[in-house]
Parts: sequence; structure tokens; C-alpha cells
Amino acid sequence: MNADALRKAIADRSACIGVIGCGYVGLPLAVGFAKSGYGVIAVDVDPERVRKLGAGESYIGDVPSDAVAAEVKAGRFTATMDYGALRKAHIIFVAVPTPFDRAKQPDLSYIISAAESIAAVLQKGQLVVLESTTYPGTTDEVMRPILERSGLHAGVDFYLAFSPERIDPGNKMFGIENTPKVVGGIDPESTGLAAAALQVITKGRIHTVSSARVAELTKLLENTFRAVNIALVNELAMLCDRMGIDIWEVIDAAATKPYGFMPFYPGPGVGGHCIPVDPYYLAWKAREYDFHTKFIELAAETNLAMPFFTVARIRKQLNDAGRSLRDSRVLVLGASFKKDIDDARESAAIRVMEILKAEGALVEHHDPHVPAVRLASPLFGSNGDHHTLRSVELDAKRLRQSDCVVILVAHSAVDYTAVLREASLVFDAVNATRGRDGQAQVERL
Repeated sequence: MNADALRKAIADRSACIGVIGCGYVGLPLAVGFAKSGYGVIAVDVDPERVRKLGAGESYIGDVPSDAVAAEVKAGRFTATMDYGALRKAHIIFVAVPTPFDRAKQPDLSYIISAAESIAAVLQKGQLVVLESTTYPGTTDEVMRPILERSGLHAGVDFYLAFSPERIDPGNKMFGIENTPKVVGGIDPESTGLAAAALQVITKGRIHTVSSARVAELTKLLENTFRAVNIALVNELAMLCDRMGIDIWEVIDAAATKPYGFMPFYPGPGVGGHCIPVDPYYLAWKAREYDFHTKFIELAAETNLAMPFFTVARIRKQLNDAGRSLRDSRVLVLGASFKKDIDDARESAAIRVMEILKAEGALVEHHDPHVPAVRLASPLFGSNGDHHTLRSVELDAKRLRQSDCVVILVAHSAVDYTAVLREASLVFDAVNATRGRDGQAQVERL
């Protein structure tokens, strides 16, 4: 199939879409194409995910099971562990994890594995689009050589592009159907084909750039921007603590300026699959060019310090009440990386719980979205041991029996007025209790 034929197949919806990785990025993408009338083959290495998808069940909060079930019933969506099924696909999207290792170096093992599996079944005329967040050069320097082991040549026999995912779990305003997409290919043909494919599932603008490297760096800039600004306000929160000034009041006042200011808010740290990870990808790649991203690395250092600062504030609050952190009953509210979602990847709340436990606190947690968390033990988990902490019921008796209730995620389902009414000490790291009354002694970050 040549470029014109592929473009026609995209336009008349006869193209078959393959999606590798059915997580928070891949599943919305796969369901989006199926809802648009395309046949979709979803590939994942997790047999339980494949089983659930085949039964029309979703395990992603932003993708309703009804939406999956409808596409399965219509015959437009199938899930499999067999990469061989991708021989039938015209376009293959790769949406696999890109974590970092303990030394904060990029772990591309998932991308490499996916590329090797595609290379074994790659067909002439296919378009491969990498969506996973990564450093500039991954598409050209990692994906392309592996895919060309098939004997096919990129830009001649198949097409290759990068389009960074812009999934924000729990965001009710912006999803895959209305968020603009950035696309950059290894050549203009690849860019144009990827743009044409993505345009059919979004009403948002498709912004094409000159190369995959530009598109890769675009995603890192987006999230590094957030990481740096969060670090700034976190540092100010630490300063405000010493100065006896309410950081939340300061931010509210600054936000009244209609230009030149964008509010960011402090917290116990940063979490999720992007903001804690992406700056390290950029800093690591920069060293290849004898360049050190001092500003970015300082921001990452500040954000990494916030869980320890949070615990220090909790310790002081208990000390002021005549109690020691060791052996105190600490009830933590929230375990996900942000409010109203079930995603706990790189969660700062979990990090705080690990530190509390390492310092001898008797830790319980409640999260209506996260039934259990794994805490590293010892503190940094160097021996691979973990302790599972299951979410407990939030009732008046448990609140009264806790020496300190720590709010780390402001889930909408939690009754914070009841928390203030029943608890004796409350540490609020996310401003969830502001404007509420109760008998509890409250400290805020």
C-alpha cells in the first residue's frame, strides 16, 4: 500500500488501527478510533486486561465500560496478546510506559520490546506512530533502526512518526476528542499521514512540526513547564511556613491579576506518569550534548523534597500537641497522584506514607478510588520488599482515634466537614478544608 492508498483508507474508514498498550493512553485512543468507525486491534501483554476488554469491561476511569462493550459488540474492537494480529493493521500506535530507573535514567525497555515485536510482523505501507513520552531522538535513534531490521526502510517501505499523548486522567473538560495534537514524522509523508489519521478522532487542531525530535521535545517542554512552576510555588510554601504567611492566600491574591500570572498550587510533591518523569528524560538527554539543565534539575530536587517537608510539618504539629510521630496513629486521606482518579503512579501521597511508616508512625489510609497501595520497605525499597496497605473505612470512630489526620489528596467524595468535626489534629497539604469549620486543630501546607 502506498501513501495515497493509505490516505484513502483513512478517509473512507477502511483502515485497520492497531494500538499497542491498553493503559491510560492507549485505551482511550483505541476506543476513540473504534467509535469513529475504524476496526481496531488492541494489543497488550497483560492477560487480565485482554480478558476484560474482550468482555467489554474497562479498567480505566475515563473510559466507560459501556463504550468498550458497544465497540466489542459492533465488531470494531478486539483485544489480543498476539502481535501477529498487527499484520492486518494499516496504522500501529505505540502507547507503552516510559518510566525511569532508580538512578533517574530513562527506561526504554517497553518501547524497545514493542518495536522488536512490530518489526517481526511489519508490512509494506504501514504507518507506525509512537505516542509514549520520551526524549528527543527516540523515534529516529531507537524505533527506526529496530523497525528496519525487518528489511523494510522507513520513509520508503513504511512510515514513522511521533505524536505525544496528551491524556490528563480525570479531566472532564479535555479528552482525546477535543485536545489538540502535535505530530512530527521522520519525513513529510509520515507527518501528513499521521496527522490525517489523528484528525478523524479529534475536533482539536492538529499541529504538525518539522520532525519527530521537535514533537518529542514539545511534550517534555509541556510537562517541564508544569514541574518548574510547581517547584516554584512549593519553594514559596516552605518560605511562607517560616514567615508565618498563608501561601494559599498569597496565590489567590496574585491570581487576581488578569495577565502575566498563572496560578500553580503547592502540595506534598508531584506525581503521575509525566510530570515527575519527563524532566529527568530531558536532563539525561541534555548531558549527551555536554549541557546541564540546572534550572530543571533544581526544580526536580525541590519537588522531591516536598514529601519530606510534609512529614516534617506533621511531626511538628504532633510535637506541638505533646505527641511523638513514632507510634502515633496517622490516618492519611488520599493515595492517588491527584484528586478523583484511581491512578497512583509516582504518587507523592504514597511517598509521604512510606516516610511516615519508616519513622515509626502507625499509618492507615483511606482513598475511595485506590483500594490498596504498596509501600516500599525500607524507606527507599532497595531490597525490593513492599508492604501492602489497604484502604480503610472513613468513619467517626476512626477519625476520633487517630492522633493526626493527614489530607494529601482532595477527593470530592470525602466529607471534610466531618473530618474537622471528629478529628483532633488535621494536617491539610492540599487546602481541602479551607472555609470549613470544626473542632480540629488544623495546619495547612
